[in-house]
Amino acid sequence: MTVEEKLLVAADQISSCFEQGGKLLLCGNGGSGADCAHITGELVKGFLKKRPLPAALCEAIGEPWAQKLQGGLPAIDLTANAALMTAVINDIDGQSVYAQQVMAYGQKGDVIIGISTSGNAENVGRALKVAKAKGMYTIGMTGESGGKMKNLCDLLLNVDESETYKIQEKHLPLYHRLCILIEERLFP
Repeated sequence: MTVEEKLLVAADQISSCFEQGGKLLLCGNGGSGADCAHITGELVKGFLKKRPLPAALCEAIGEPWAQKLQGGLPAIDLTANAALMTAVINDIDGQSVYAQQVMAYGQKGDVIIGISTSGNAENVGRALKVAKAKGMYTIGMTGESGGKMKNLCDLLLNVDESETYKIQEKHLPLYHRLCILIEERLFP
């Protein structure tokens, strides 16, 4: 399957998940964690489109500022809650910081994207294992080899690089394209 074909499959899975009331969870470390925040930002508010709210909803809110709100998609960046993460590190163990959140937030039919340039991040791998056990669709973004994650993902978006910064540079256009495809489908 080509990268574009994989992106189309990923966009279809995520869009269908959103249409059925599900959510997208994202996890990664370092620069890959920053990519999780970036993807979340593109989905929770408008990316290329403004996504205006229905007039009835704006009227129900009853405030002028409601006109500026946008239709959002439920994407959750698992790297974003420092207090929760440090509690898991302290009380459970550091490698389970994402797995515990998937246990709490993930439901059958949801989607998770795990990002690891090597494909070997233990905490991301644990999150993917919990997600699979809960009936979630698992997507991995990695470098060329896919690492250990290639066996944990329903769909692997691996790029043809092995150096961390080059992998991250190639991930950016992939997830921008993914967000565009999702937005085009859900906000025509």
